[in-house]
Amino acid sequence: MNEYRFKLCIFGDGGVGKTTLIQRYLEGMFKATFRQTVGMDFYLKKLELGGKKISLQVWDFGGEEKFRFLLPGAVSGANGCIFLYDITRYLTFKNLDNWISVFNESNRELGQTVSTILVGSKLDLAETRAVAEVDAINFSKANGFNYIECSSKSGENVEDVFTKIGELMMKNATYLKDL
Repeated sequence: MNEYRFKLCIFGDGGVGKTTLIQRYLEGMFKATFRQTVGMDFYLKKLELGGKKISLQVWDFGGEEKFRFLLPGAVSGANGCIFLYDITRYLTFKNLDNWISVFNESNRELGQTVSTILVGSKLDLAETRAVAEVDAINFSKANGFNYIECSSKSGENVEDVFTKIGELMMKNATYLKDL
């Protein structure tokens, strides 16, 4: 059986939980403290989706403004993207416009289309929610994205996030069209 390779980038402001989401997905555990991602980190996961062997390259992008200049290089050759924001911090939601603008410009210049979803993190803190779910859903629809909320702490919907983006990447992968 052939193995297919997908590049998945995760973007969002610092502290929204990109690294904890990845660690929960890869290792099945939650670590309350992580060092800040400087630039980019890279992870690899082998899995099976839709009966096909997949090698998933996950690019964890540092969320600080000073690293945003690296985004075009990270996007190059990407098959999928997760935009992550913290449902308890409105500014992380508001800043999505900046992330998406750079992302879209980079994709236009590269002549590529990338499967994308929006994820609201820290669902376990829903009682301190600063972004209404309906606002996030409307924002997602306006940008042509799917939407899901998750909690890396409890594990709620974490598998669903990666399953959904995996399905979108497989659906849009030209080299899988004839299989």
